[in-house]
Amino acid sequence: MQQNLLSQRVQNMAESATIKMAQMARNLTAQGHHVISLSLGEPDFDTPKHIKEAAKQALDEGYTKYTPVPGLMELREAICEKFKRDNNLEFKPNQIVVSNGAKQSLANLGLALLDEGDEAIILAPYWVSYSAIVKLAGGKTVLVKSGIENDYKVTAEQVAAAITERTKMVLFSSPCNPTGSVYSEAELKAIADVIAPHENIMIISDEIYEYINFVGGHVSIGTFENVKDRTVTVNGFSKGFAMTGWRLGYMGAPAWLASACAKIQGQITSGANAFGQKAAAFALMADMKPTQAMKETFLERRDMMIDLLREIPGFKVNKPTGAFYIFPDISDYFGTSDGTTTINNASDFCEYILTTAFVGVVTGSAFGADNCFRISYASSEEDLREAVRRIKEAVSQLKK
Repeated sequence: MQQNLLSQRVQNMAESATIKMAQMARNLTAQGHHVISLSLGEPDFDTPKHIKEAAKQALDEGYTKYTPVPGLMELREAICEKFKRDNNLEFKPNQIVVSNGAKQSLANLGLALLDEGDEAIILAPYWVSYSAIVKLAGGKTVLVKSGIENDYKVTAEQVAAAITERTKMVLFSSPCNPTGSVYSEAELKAIADVIAPHENIMIISDEIYEYINFVGGHVSIGTFENVKDRTVTVNGFSKGFAMTGWRLGYMGAPAWLASACAKIQGQITSGANAFGQKAAAFALMADMKPTQAMKETFLERRDMMIDLLREIPGFKVNKPTGAFYIFPDISDYFGTSDGTTTINNASDFCEYILTTAFVGVVTGSAFGADNCFRISYASSEEDLREAVRRIKEAVSQLKK
């Protein structure tokens, strides 16, 4: 009876695959198994000390009350300065909305822009929540896919072919979750050029992994003159500052759209926590050496993981250039069995790895790539080496 009371909206909504795998790993851990969970996109570093001290000071100074819905003016001004300094993007404080994580920024945008039946082009592989947010807002997802042979990067020609009169937004991340791919300036310019003639299309650029970029300077698509007034740049503090639990994200958008997103947020959560915002403003203007050190550690882990994973027969592994993920193609294992379990797809593969090797990873089908799985290397070198050893041993039992 209770099930009948649920809305079609929630019944049609898929559970987050990353959260689901993390919960399955916790359940196995509770049963006494030593599970190495590489399923969540969460840096294993603590928030830098100077940022935590800024939060403590803010608490002592009484920053415990409601904030303006779009964020403290101090933080919005710091974000404007950061955008200009790091991204060559010009924003004013009334174009900034601070949310409870970048995920809320994306949800605000979906609800503000999409009507029933509007189309959202999503460059795939894509972060799991993009499609769910579009569907929640009543929109229709149009997936434009790329494979490992192109480093999982979609071409401008593919985007052009997907545009229709119902297209309302193009949504992507660079550096990308789940692939770690980084779009070059030339690739972004080509995509901007095919979108530019379509005045009713907004570009949503998720740049949460901006500071974990192994190929040089980060490029924001919003810097191109022909799309700058129709681009929303989304970012946050979770990845570059190891502040996942602080739940702080933000967007820079045209003023009319920022106002609409603040209107929506005002009816759902209101402003993000006050003392966290104070610390975030401090973080943007403070020493970036801890962030640089994290990036260098991630780069060392990436190189180690590529070498280890390429030793496993049947694994196709490219060289991601950002974030902290590797996205192997394991389609060679489809149709194999250990005598008990048959691997028909990436979801079967990931469940097999979890229940046999006790390593938590995420199926690529959750990201729009049915032949792959995502492994996060935001963990210690010891755990990563042991995880790959277990995976290698488990797949050695799979035969055609």
